[in-house]
Amino acid sequence: MTGPGAATGPIRAAGCVLWRRSPRGTGLEIALIHRPRWDDWSHPKGKLKRGEDALRGALREVAEETGMDCVPGPPLPSTHYVVDGRPKEVRYWAARALDDTFVPNREVDRLIWLPPPAARTRLTQQRDRDLVDALLALIAEAGEDEARQG
Repeated sequence: MTGPGAATGPIRAAGCVLWRRSPRGTGLEIALIHRPRWDDWSHPKGKLKRGEDALRGALREVAEETGMDCVPGPPLPSTHYVVDGRPKEVRYWAARALDDTFVPNREVDRLIWLPPPAARTRLTQQRDRDLVDALLALIAEAGEDEARQG
């Protein structure tokens, strides 16, 4: 679309809160990425391509930004904010990492695995910190379900 109003629609994006069980056996760790362009720490995410399904886009962004494959889980809360005067919605999913081989690229220069309290501290935006809490609540709920069934 060109002309007046071309860049006024909402920006659609998707991402994942990438997690794993600690290799040290000390609980859960969350992957955070550093984007040098913004000098921030966040979860892997990015804009959706025209007509792209949000979950498919979230998995594509994880692969592009980290080089990792993951298994998507339940959806997490979406975030909403304004970028250059346009509303932006980012849909998120919990996703368990299948490996931990990070591949640096032009968008993301570092990836770190941190326990949830340290991840909350390191994340730049409050909206990203809230996603850590949502992930932990989801995992706690899943654990309770497993205990009831077992």
